[in-house]
Amino acid sequence: MDEVLFRRIQSTAHGIRKKCLDVALAAGARATHFGGGVSIVDVLSTLYFAVMNYDVNKPTWERRDRFILSKGHGVLGYYVTLAAAGFLSDEELSTFEQDGTFLPGHPIINKNKGIEFTNGSLGMGLAVGIGNAIAAKKKGFDYRTYVLLGDGECNEGSVWEAAMAAAHYRLDNLIAIIDRNKYQLGGANSDIMNLGDLRSKFDSFGWHALEIDGHDITAIYTALNEDSLGKPKAIIANTTKGKGFSFSEKGNEWHHAVLTHKLYDLAVAEIGEKENANNIQ
Repeated sequence: MDEVLFRRIQSTAHGIRKKCLDVALAAGARATHFGGGVSIVDVLSTLYFAVMNYDVNKPTWERRDRFILSKGHGVLGYYVTLAAAGFLSDEELSTFEQDGTFLPGHPIINKNKGIEFTNGSLGMGLAVGIGNAIAAKKKGFDYRTYVLLGDGECNEGSVWEAAMAAAHYRLDNLIAIIDRNKYQLGGANSDIMNLGDLRSKFDSFGWHALEIDGHDITAIYTALNEDSLGKPKAIIANTTKGKGFSFSEKGNEWHHAVLTHKLYDLAVAEIGEKENANNIQ
């Protein structure tokens, strides 16, 4: 990854996090799954602005890469990324979680807006991704399917049934990214259902499995582009829930909480300090 591309993705991720604050504040008393929404921003920024092949002017182009947000509650970061990519206008984004919106708290399929699939019930996205990857093989298309799961979601048996199927069908055009922020709704994964070594688990299921820092743009980019050796690829992305803001990086309190004006102002001040320190324009 060259320095120009790195800086561009870094700046984009920074802007998306800033916008997530605005959108979360505008949602008012509606909680936004803030922590899990911002933990995936670096992965999404790298995917949409350096890796995935799509045309915002032809959103249903048959050969486009597909992205599936299996951890559907992470839509805050997802919708803001789609807006940054040009699929959504600021006016549309401002309707997030409002009455009558097409941007509720879990994604609903709307391919013209870049939303490929409906997701909310955890454990479903990887199986849907397998269907897409098989379809690409049968049609002779070279598009890739990217599925972003939560680590708590990997408690679901359906995830591992899908993992077996992907290896069985040798789906080297399927990439699963696991947002390993170590928490789920009820608390720490280690207390609720210890996942152990996820990289080794996916490896033992016949995947090409990697483990990276999920906030290191260079590591994300390298992992996404690494040859999968004829296997489906699993990227275990170690992240911090609520990444980017001191108030939300302290554990699981921000899984589903309301952003206040006081915390918003604190976060904006922190962003200003980071911009001065990193010279991000």
